[in-house]
Amino acid sequence: MIDREAVRANAKYLKHVRPIDPEEICEYIEGTPHPAVVREALREEAFDLGLRERDDGTFVPVSDEPAPQSGWRPESFPEDYAFALEDLLVERYGANWHRGESGAELRATIRRLKEDYYRQHPVEYDDVAALAYAIYHLPDYYAAIGYVLDDLAERERLPRTLRVLDVGAGTGGPALGLHDYLPDDAAVDYHAVEPSASADVLDRLLAETGRNFRPTIHRETAEAFDPESVTGAESGFDLVLFANVLSELDEPASVAARYLDAVAADGSFVALAPADRNTSVGLREVERALAPAGGDVAVYAPTLRLWPGEAPSDRGWSFDRRPEIEAPPFQRRLDEAGEADPEEPDGADGPASRRTPGDGTFRNETVQFSYAVLRPDGARRTEVRADPDRHAKMAEMERHVTNRIDLLAVKLSRDLTDDGDDGTNPLFKVGDGSESTEHYAVATATDPLNEDLLAADYGDVLAFENVLCLWNDDEGAYNLVVDDGTFVEFVA
Repeated sequence: MIDREAVRANAKYLKHVRPIDPEEICEYIEGTPHPAVVREALREEAFDLGLRERDDGTFVPVSDEPAPQSGWRPESFPEDYAFALEDLLVERYGANWHRGESGAELRATIRRLKEDYYRQHPVEYDDVAALAYAIYHLPDYYAAIGYVLDDLAERERLPRTLRVLDVGAGTGGPALGLHDYLPDDAAVDYHAVEPSASADVLDRLLAETGRNFRPTIHRETAEAFDPESVTGAESGFDLVLFANVLSELDEPASVAARYLDAVAADGSFVALAPADRNTSVGLREVERALAPAGGDVAVYAPTLRLWPGEAPSDRGWSFDRRPEIEAPPFQRRLDEAGEADPEEPDGADGPASRRTPGDGTFRNETVQFSYAVLRPDGARRTEVRADPDRHAKMAEMERHVTNRIDLLAVKLSRDLTDDGDDGTNPLFKVGDGSESTEHYAVATATDPLNEDLLAADYGDVLAFENVLCLWNDDEGAYNLVVDDGTFVEFVA
């Protein structure tokens, strides 16, 4: 047994003097343990000591500077992770895992998983389902998390030394995205809560992460796991993540509320969900339960509440869409080896009669997701607030129908008309955090005075001047008509 207290004491003494070399400090520890033993002890203590290991095997302090924005825009799923997943597939099925009975089983499982999600049926993850889920969802979930982290890094809310709790971690897409988003000099104490067979896939993929990403998998349900059981988490987690799991919980709001209590005072609670209506709306319901009007917890992004003391009560279907990520080789192989299945029900992927080998059914290149970032410290992505003397409130929009008004609003969608390719006017969901009814900004004319509506990013705050308010009886929603008499300005 090595004297860990002596290791810690030496590390604390040297950390601000020079890089800590295990071959040096072994001489100052009783029994003169082998440097490899000292190195392993340092690795286990590094996070709590604020250290990271360098490529040369020495240890240095982690910078106090927050993690920067990384320029995240992945075009493909990293090869190391793709190879690791294929190793698992080969171990189970052999080199031709994508062909014959094994390929058919995996394709049938992906179809079933997609159909179960579409029908809102319970999903069980055995070892086959875990592999099928990883094949289909690792790349898009990997990409999505980085765009969410961008919102935090943008305002220096993402520390370099990061204690993370990933609830319902699945096969690891968000975990790998988090690892790759952070700079090389970050240090992460990562804890995954995953009770299903997906944990086996997760464990293999986490083996590909760097030496300063310290993973621990807790094979318990979200309901049963106690966040306080994590050593060193007394002051809370810097990031608590619920990625693509809320819809699988019987009582998502109450479970999420318990984990919100485990967030550090200056930490973040991040919820991520697929963009389809049911899961997206379900995420917003949880968001609103955790951050009620007038409460201490703030919605940091993207559905900012621009009116103090207000909270939205509309349907809340809002999602972001980002550039596609190239289908990795394991998706292409499974897709190209497939055969059309006339028994597959329509609805999840389109008419079964159109499915042919290699038609893309088992490729998933779309990066489209809903998310919420909550902060117990009340921080928001921007501190912009609406002014009752200047701005109309969406909660009172009925009184403004057929009038031209000024207001502040958050852009909460990309163009919902597929970029107007069919000649329709660009249409965007907007909100101000007070709305009880859906609001959409429709651009009937574009000029330099209002082009910020089209150019603004998802989650940006816009100021509208002289916009025409109309009621759309067909959709049961308000249309804010942006024409050549309207001024739209990016605010934050």
